[in-house]
Amino acid sequence: MKHPAASPTPTPRQTDEALGKPLAGWRLRLYTVIFEADTVAGRRFDVLLIVAILVSVGVVMADSVQSLSARHDAVFAVLEWFFTAFFTLEYLARLVCVRHPMRYATSFFGVIDLLAVLPTYLAMLFPELYALIDVRVLRLLRIFRVFKLTAYVTEYQSLAVALAASRRKIMVFLSAVLMLVLILGTVMYVVEGPVNGFTSIPTSVYWAITTVTTVGFGDITPKTDLGRLIASFMMLMGWGTLAVPTGIVTAEMAAQRSGRRPAPTPTTRSCHECLSEGQAAEARFCFHCGARLPDYQHEDASEKTPDPAARPGA
Repeated sequence: MKHPAASPTPTPRQTDEALGKPLAGWRLRLYTVIFEADTVAGRRFDVLLIVAILVSVGVVMADSVQSLSARHDAVFAVLEWFFTAFFTLEYLARLVCVRHPMRYATSFFGVIDLLAVLPTYLAMLFPELYALIDVRVLRLLRIFRVFKLTAYVTEYQSLAVALAASRRKIMVFLSAVLMLVLILGTVMYVVEGPVNGFTSIPTSVYWAITTVTTVGFGDITPKTDLGRLIASFMMLMGWGTLAVPTGIVTAEMAAQRSGRRPAPTPTTRSCHECLSEGQAAEARFCFHCGARLPDYQHEDASEKTPDPAARPGA
């Protein structure tokens, strides 16, 4: 007796096709209009959606003006509920035409689409949340797909890569700035004291941060000559402080454009002669004194037997 042949395991391509858009019927047509901008109907729908988003955000902004809200409150209310109904139907249509609604609902754009309609309903219970309706402007991210602005997407990716490559340098810089404002804020607390508004060390650190960043709210100001001298020094130092992160990111972007490889990852490898730390893993000689370096020992190299000829003095 022959056993029925087992069904073959689906290939990744077959799996992707099974999880893709609907294959036929009105759901396919609706999917094409809503999710694809390559067709005439899809492009018109996306342009209409972008116009609706801009107008709805403009209505919320105009409604926040007291004089306009007092005169046209009824008009703004009608427009807001119209846009809410429009975006609600559009969100439901997106859920209906996709094969896996939960996957779309939990995606980035799915969450943004939900946030576009949720504040209006929440505002009925919590009126102070009405201004959050402006989160709809995030839906304009679709403009990159609608108008085929791939060059802007490429530049965005380049900027994101540069920021990711600079994160350690920026974190080190921010740590140094944090220590600086903590020390100078404490000094100002000692110099000025509670009499002149520096009532505590956290308050003094707050003043130091606003001074170094050249914001200077003016709610707390030094009154003594020594305090003003320290404040002047911090103001001048703030100019260079703001330029450092910009220079770090710019250097990374320039390195990407020129095709240069990034600098080797620094290590804790030290020279046995001058004790200079930070030698590159592939270095043979110390960058400071020129002494020959022993072979670099990796963490996973402890099980290997070192070569006697590579030992110093061998």
